Amino acid sequence: MQVFRTLEEASTALGSRGVVATIGNFDGVHIGHRWMFSELIARGRELGLPAVAITFEPHSARLVRPTGHLKLMTPLPEKLALLSATGLDAAVVLSFTPDFSQIGGRDFALGILCNGLHVTEVHEGANFRFGHRAGHGVQELADLGREFGFAVKVFPPLRVQGEIVSSSRIRRLIAAGRVAQARRLLRRPFSIVSTPAPGRGYGTRYTVPTINLAPYTELLPANGVYVTQLTIGEGPTAQTFDAVTNIGNRPTFGEDSFTVETHILDFQPIALHEHTPLRLAFLHRLRDEVRWPTAEALKAQILLDVSRAQRYLRLYHRADATRPAVHQS
Repeated sequence: MQVFRTLEEASTALGSRGVVATIGNFDGVHIGHRWMFSELIARGRELGLPAVAITFEPHSARLVRPTGHLKLMTPLPEKLALLSATGLDAAVVLSFTPDFSQIGGRDFALGILCNGLHVTEVHEGANFRFGHRAGHGVQELADLGREFGFAVKVFPPLRVQGEIVSSSRIRRLIAAGRVAQARRLLRRPFSIVSTPAPGRGYGTRYTVPTINLAPYTELLPANGVYVTQLTIGEGPTAQTFDAVTNIGNRPTFGEDSFTVETHILDFQPIALHEHTPLRLAFLHRLRDEVRWPTAEALKAQILLDVSRAQRYLRLYHRADATRPAVHQS
């Protein structure tokens, strides 16, 4: 997938033949997004035109509602990797600045969609809003399309087991610790990408089965204990381990100290340094974080957590071996 960081760069590379496009923040790149992308890609192949996602950095809500402290499921590098995995031909990342936020819907359609990218079709969800103060919706987009010469296809909300799929809904589930429900709407486990916490004495071979993640500023599940999988490294040499992860302040040990601490269950010594990429996937919530009266009580609970996690993972791996392959986009 080609990635363009300005409209001018995209316009020059894509030329004037036209594109089919979709516009959005696409946080999470969830199953609803991917359904729309698959339709967009198929339509692009039918017309012989590139299928393009137009997205924004930062997320528009961070500028429009700066006090909302929006935390993302997929920071931009992760979002672009997921978009690429869908089969899209290109992504255009537009800087969402104060000046950009003032562009009206008509000027957006004319300047960016028509004159900038020469779109022939735009595919959007029914709740899509655009233009200054999100003043335009899909009806206005269709009206502008008729005026400027592009078609608009609107997708109804996608439901999974009766629940509407949306980025905001999935973020709320994750923030509440309901990672299994979030996985159903993402169609993959919610994951974060980080590195080991600095200052832990990592050498060429790491021989302790517990790894703390570096401070992470985007969305995390609620404090508690989770069944997880930790992938260490990337590419063909990456290794994935079953694990139990505690998110929280370690209250049993006195002064609060927030950590994301992962205990690897099937550990073996590994190559690790402070810049090694780590991907932590959350499968299931075991329990809330608790202040235990003694370290011995905590150790007993950890043994119980490990036993419950191992039981869950046996069932998870058994189901994973029999379920149809899911595209990891």
